[in-house]
Amino acid sequence: MSSMYNALKQECYDANMQLNALNLVVYTFGNVSAVDRKNGVFAIKPSGVPYEDLKPEDIVIVDFDNNIIEGSMRPSSDTKTHAYLYKNWPNIGGVAHTHATYSVAWAQSQRDIPIFGTTHADHLTTDIPCAAPMADALIEGNYEHNTGIQILDCFKEKNLSYEEVEMILIGNHGPFAWGKNAAKAVYNSKVLEVIAEMAHLTLQINPNAPRLKDSLIKKHYERKHGKDSYYGQ
Repeated sequence: MSSMYNALKQECYDANMQLNALNLVVYTFGNVSAVDRKNGVFAIKPSGVPYEDLKPEDIVIVDFDNNIIEGSMRPSSDTKTHAYLYKNWPNIGGVAHTHATYSVAWAQSQRDIPIFGTTHADHLTTDIPCAAPMADALIEGNYEHNTGIQILDCFKEKNLSYEEVEMILIGNHGPFAWGKNAAKAVYNSKVLEVIAEMAHLTLQINPNAPRLKDSLIKKHYERKHGKDSYYGQ
């Protein structure tokens, strides 16, 4: 069946399949969405559908108020979190949530991931934030919507920019990442998982490992993202 959202569904489907290919999900636990700002909607994986059964036409189209615009299946249980981020952060085009092992382990330990090395600094100049576990009143309320509030509160509290820091850990839960499109959200999810594993191993080898020097942080971040960046073609 033809739909005005076919391209958006395909983008979302491809990103979700990539999430699975990169070993970032456990069974059906994980999702990516892709936004269409012009029409005020986003595409997201249906809830609980195994990746091997997923088809582009199964992708659900939802608006920022969580109304289903197109699709016969229930959207991901995390849809309200995605909607909240799209509504509040106008410059993101994709959001991903995974249950990747090392990212989740750091989230469960309720610790920010320290910036130990240049792999981390190639992507951001700060520790990867871990939001405090959700308050009881919020858990009992509109949980997934409140996860979005939890993310924004953490960024406000730590004075971070969502355009510079494109990832977060939710205390006791797991990682969310975002970017200019769904593919970048997946890329950031994989980067987060690799950095989480590297940081874990670093602390195993040296529990007192020092933070990366500011000069190296600046050098590595700016050669990729600064006004005079020279990394890549």
